[in-house]
Amino acid sequence: MRKFRQAKWSEPLIFELSREGKRGFKVPCVEEEIRTAVGKLEDLLPSKILRQRPPGLPQVTESEVVRHYIRLSQMNYGVDVGPQPLGSCTMKYTPKVLERICELEELANIHPLQDESTVQGILQILYQLGKWLCEIVGLKYFTFQPAAGAHGEFTGVLIIKAYHKRKGEERDEILIPDSAHGTNPASAAMAGFKVVRIPTRDDGCIDIEALKSAVSDRTAGLMLTNPNTLGLFEKEIIEIARIIHEAGGLMYYDGANLNGILGIARPGDMGFDIVHLNIHKTFAAPHGGGGPGASAICVTEELKDFLPVPVIEYDAENNRYHLNWNLPNSIGMVRSFYGNIVPLVKAFVYLLMLGSSGLRKTAEISVLNTNYFIAKVKGLRGVTVPYDPQRPRKHEVVISVKKLREETGITAEDVAKALLDHGFYAPTIYFPLIVDEALMIEFTESESKELIDEYANALKEIIETAYRNPEILKEAPINASVGRLDMAYGNLPRIISINYKMYLQRKKQGLLP
Repeated sequence: MRKFRQAKWSEPLIFELSREGKRGFKVPCVEEEIRTAVGKLEDLLPSKILRQRPPGLPQVTESEVVRHYIRLSQMNYGVDVGPQPLGSCTMKYTPKVLERICELEELANIHPLQDESTVQGILQILYQLGKWLCEIVGLKYFTFQPAAGAHGEFTGVLIIKAYHKRKGEERDEILIPDSAHGTNPASAAMAGFKVVRIPTRDDGCIDIEALKSAVSDRTAGLMLTNPNTLGLFEKEIIEIARIIHEAGGLMYYDGANLNGILGIARPGDMGFDIVHLNIHKTFAAPHGGGGPGASAICVTEELKDFLPVPVIEYDAENNRYHLNWNLPNSIGMVRSFYGNIVPLVKAFVYLLMLGSSGLRKTAEISVLNTNYFIAKVKGLRGVTVPYDPQRPRKHEVVISVKKLREETGITAEDVAKALLDHGFYAPTIYFPLIVDEALMIEFTESESKELIDEYANALKEIIETAYRNPEILKEAPINASVGRLDMAYGNLPRIISINYKMYLQRKKQGLLP
């Protein structure tokens, strides 16, 4: 079995490498002629912005800096090292040609403050990408302004809020299934909505009767992922959309799981009014870190005037692309400029490479990989597939090791840490909350059968060790660059920070001395 192992050593902090008098680069002195003509730098700058003391930077040589950060990178794990089967936080391999294209000078040197007449090329790319994405999801109009997934959700619920306000209706409830991503209720609450939880039936789909009883004239909309977080397709989606629409609400689609239906089914055809897409998941741009993410929002014609401004439009008569700032009901800008452009260009090239048939193949292989993995692990002792185990999953699956915990004391966290020792990235654990001891696993279309076999065999070996010698797994990981952390202690600074903020807020309100 291959081992996708990290390098492992004790790397000091850059400040621990610092020694007085070391330097990596020395700026040459200003020539006397220039100094005489211009004067001292200190005299040219306002005194209020001048430092009173030198910055506390480490003193290291250039070679020490380079080696330090290269060593840190060798200790890191990424999708270029091995699979990252995180479930709904899809991590797929990014073709290197996408990176190369985004390094082109023509793209790297443009600026968002340029006149639109000088950036017709990038506007054309973004406009064409938006039209393609609208076709993929079955809607008509788009924006790329949101920075990433949860920001896209927030934008979507702001559109829902503005839509009902425009109609003069006071609707303050958003319906959300209990299997939803945690950001869904958070985004709805941030927009000022009350979140109404809809339970999941034993077959893993929305409880239709509970949905009917929850719908009212306060219902602004339903936030839904399809396939859902369990990897199951909501087979009654047409009925669900009818219930919401007849109540006057809107259907919002969380696109985190679109990889399972690309080129096969379209959310717009299911009755969704707003779709947010994660460019950094489904369309091969890198994921995470807050910087490389990107989001697209697609809406029906009825909602186009509520999109954030500006939107990109094409004037066929003059063969010109322009930015339209004049949308009468726009929710306004949700971030600066027009979105994270580099991931959008990567998505454009990715779609060009695949074409429509390639998109469909993407979903087919993703679904095939997931169901092959299920077949490999379904019979493992202590492992179950909750919610209608006989029904095929789409792009991801949630397995439970609740039985394993009851019989051996080994938890989902222990299994995840042990996978690190086998050189694999751990899957998402303890999510969704409706599955005890959950492990959420997704193999995208870029992973091979051989790799899935290796992952399943590693999981099998861990399970066998749990029944034979469980205390070993409680020490995992021992092969990673960082050993097992005290999870409670690790969260302590965050808990203290949250409590302190609450204290300051209540003190400001006069509720505390």
